[in-house]
Amino acid sequence: MKRAATLSALTCLLAVTAAAPAASGTPTPVRAAASTAGKQASAPGKPSALDTVPRRGVLRVCTTGDYRPFSHLDPATGTYRGVDIRMAEDLAKSLDAKPRYVATTWAKLVGDLSAGRCDIAMGGVSITLPRARAVYFSEPTRTDGKTPIVRCADKDKYRTLEQIDQPGTKVIVNPGGTNEQFARAHIKRATLTVHPDNTTIFDEIIAGRADVMMTDASETRYQAKIHPELCSVHPDDPFTFSEKAYALPRGDNEFKAYVDQWVHLATHDGTYRKYEDGWMK
Repeated sequence: MKRAATLSALTCLLAVTAAAPAASGTPTPVRAAASTAGKQASAPGKPSALDTVPRRGVLRVCTTGDYRPFSHLDPATGTYRGVDIRMAEDLAKSLDAKPRYVATTWAKLVGDLSAGRCDIAMGGVSITLPRARAVYFSEPTRTDGKTPIVRCADKDKYRTLEQIDQPGTKVIVNPGGTNEQFARAHIKRATLTVHPDNTTIFDEIIAGRADVMMTDASETRYQAKIHPELCSVHPDDPFTFSEKAYALPRGDNEFKAYVDQWVHLATHDGTYRKYEDGWMK
């Protein structure tokens, strides 16, 4: 009897203790967990483009339209063409959507993407660490690097940076991108001119108003193909190493994973090579 009474008293004491309110200002663990869960439920994450693009039926593509062979806006027809334009069409189709091109510039490309004006940036975009601080990059599509393009008569005259960076040499560059960054970092004695139109800049070299442009080897190969007066200088051994990829909004991991997989397939099943060969060969 005495033991039973003791157990009964202990049971009552535990019940009272459990029912007592917590000390003032000290929430109970149960209430804290419930509060956290409530906050998670009321602040859902931003929807992924992997879901919004198919619902919208449109893939918004930021592109400069001035960088053949990757992206070129035909002023006569208002249509875009290029290796990455074909890739944009394929990506949109895979998402049950159609591409819609958003005009941008090299100086504004990252800002336009970060501001949500487009879902992806395409058109020969080089991966750089400053850009990677603001946007994601997909798996690379190709390797590249800066190399000179000159009049063929001067192809042995401007092979090294030391030969190029001499008083009297006229170096020309387009504004806002990695070409200008490279030129300003290495040209100290030669005359450096910024030409605003990347579609006509090579005509300046042909006309003799400039001697050298340093740009990606892929572009020098293409421009030498369409301009017999111009020669690409050691495109297989450029001054720098870089990779091209597609820029994506930072934080959208689901969309990045999808684009990575899509690029991986396209660069291994011959799709990307077929589009590039159509322009480069």
